[in-house]
Amino acid sequence: MENVQQYKLEREPQETLAMDPKKFILWLFLVTIIMLFASQSSAYLVRRAEGNWLEFEMPQIFWYSTVVLIMSSVAMQWSYFSAKKDQFQQLKIAISITFVLGLIFLYMQFQGWKELVAMNVYFVGNPSGSFFYVFTGLHGFHIITGLIVLVFALFSAFKLNVHSKNLRRIQISATYWHFLDILWLYLFVFLLTFN
Repeated sequence: MENVQQYKLEREPQETLAMDPKKFILWLFLVTIIMLFASQSSAYLVRRAEGNWLEFEMPQIFWYSTVVLIMSSVAMQWSYFSAKKDQFQQLKIAISITFVLGLIFLYMQFQGWKELVAMNVYFVGNPSGSFFYVFTGLHGFHIITGLIVLVFALFSAFKLNVHSKNLRRIQISATYWHFLDILWLYLFVFLLTFN
């Protein structure tokens, strides 16, 4: 009898460390984005070292848009804390603020492009301008994807499907949004330093 119980104990599967599949996919996606921007940063530095590089001052609106994106990240964190505490009204307000600030950021980036054109910095003609448009455009594209993720979180919040016992959607949204914020801060400092 003792041998049978020991055999059963030995045959029982051991608990494995598991990660939520959607969170795992998110982290793979973030690694892919990091690799994309790392390769672009490397190409930027190599091309800059070759010469024929037009230096220009970054329009002031990019500074302001950076502040807006940081504020959106604060609002996103507020939404996460509200969800953990089942503060549904604050959750809805915080996600809505995050979404609106994301739209404002995109609008400001577009206005920044218009200012670059007014300064005769175009997508073609000089590599420095081309890289600037590519960096900000790629980041803008990812902000759009972040806004789409936020829309799903927003709908879930309004349906009361996001709460202290179901945080996955808000965790994924917050992780992605904070990542985009950190990515922009990196790009902003990188472009200021090496322009």
